[in-house]
Amino acid sequence: MKEDFIIENGSCRITKKAVNHNPRHMLPVVDWLSDVPHTGDEEDLVEVQFKNTRKAYYHNSNKLPLEKGVSVVVEANPGTDLGEVTLIGKLVPLQMKKNRINTERYEIRHVLRLATKEDLTRAEEAHAKEQETMIKSRQLAKSLGLEMKIGDVEYQGDGSKAIFYYIADGRVDFRQLIKVYAETFRIRIEMKQIGARQEAGRIGGTGPCGRELCCSTWMTQFSSVGTNAARIQNISLNPQKLAGQCAKLKCCLNYEVPVYEEAVKKLPSRNIPLETKDATYYFFSSDPLKGEVTYSTDSHRPANLETITPAKAHEIIEMNRRGEKPLNLGGKQSAVVIMETDYQNVVGQDDLTRFDKKKNNKNNGGHRGGRNNDHRNNNRRNHEKGNSSRAD
Repeated sequence: MKEDFIIENGSCRITKKAVNHNPRHMLPVVDWLSDVPHTGDEEDLVEVQFKNTRKAYYHNSNKLPLEKGVSVVVEANPGTDLGEVTLIGKLVPLQMKKNRINTERYEIRHVLRLATKEDLTRAEEAHAKEQETMIKSRQLAKSLGLEMKIGDVEYQGDGSKAIFYYIADGRVDFRQLIKVYAETFRIRIEMKQIGARQEAGRIGGTGPCGRELCCSTWMTQFSSVGTNAARIQNISLNPQKLAGQCAKLKCCLNYEVPVYEEAVKKLPSRNIPLETKDATYYFFSSDPLKGEVTYSTDSHRPANLETITPAKAHEIIEMNRRGEKPLNLGGKQSAVVIMETDYQNVVGQDDLTRFDKKKNNKNNGGHRGGRNNDHRNNNRRNHEKGNSSRAD
């Protein structure tokens, strides 16, 4: 059977069977064993994905011919649910181990059958109610005065149960809320608390980088992100730029931290000045990835900046410890050059000095201005005559 390869680069190949191409589902797992024959028949465990990021593992006890992208009906509590197979074969136990799923405590249910048209229609009808149910559930929670937010609602495939995902800062007593939900929606209710990052992963969106959010595409576990990650990378501590759509620090701040930590180890201490025969230089800034350190002759402001390598800085520090001083740092001088250019009138622009010119007001000139000037002159002559008569 001929296969169409999507990527072929030497020994690394990804086939259509290896990746789930359904844009409706996220967090696909690359099956790098898809080209190896008989790897999917030796393990009856399969991974099934439901709405957004929810996944579960099931036994294929009926030996159904399952492949990635196939919709199946699985056991649920209560009733049945409908999902899509995202992983089969030997990688499923490894994926369960990665997700820290204890097989002794985790109840592994079974795949019942391949989904029929009736199953798909029933699931679509159930999912169509989710938006309306979420809006109504938020109103009910607000009417009861509960400090919580319903972030998402997910109906089970057969429509007999709904999972309400909520966000809350503290503990919430929602026993009365469950009763109200059950009476209003006439279904089985399950409340599940999630964090702000998990909510962003379920809703999805586009980040400031122009790509789809990492939490909704490939991230399966969320690591804590601190402001120290921004300090190590010399990123400005601006909350508006560091926060993601979940109002938490961006997960991508952790991506390059190990690289910066390794590069920072090569930099000299910020508290050690460099003594030379012409001046004393203090640490001003650094670029760990470029391998450059900038020093200033003033400890509080930039003055006579010079940029050298960390190796050169360590060499000068060692010389200072021996009581020796080099003639100078011997680095690149950083100077600020202000370019003064004359204004040029291009594309029909007006002269910038037009605001300095006095405007001739035609209404104030002419006869009115002349009469005012004559009146002032007559007053001046009368005043001079009066002074001369007193002198006589």
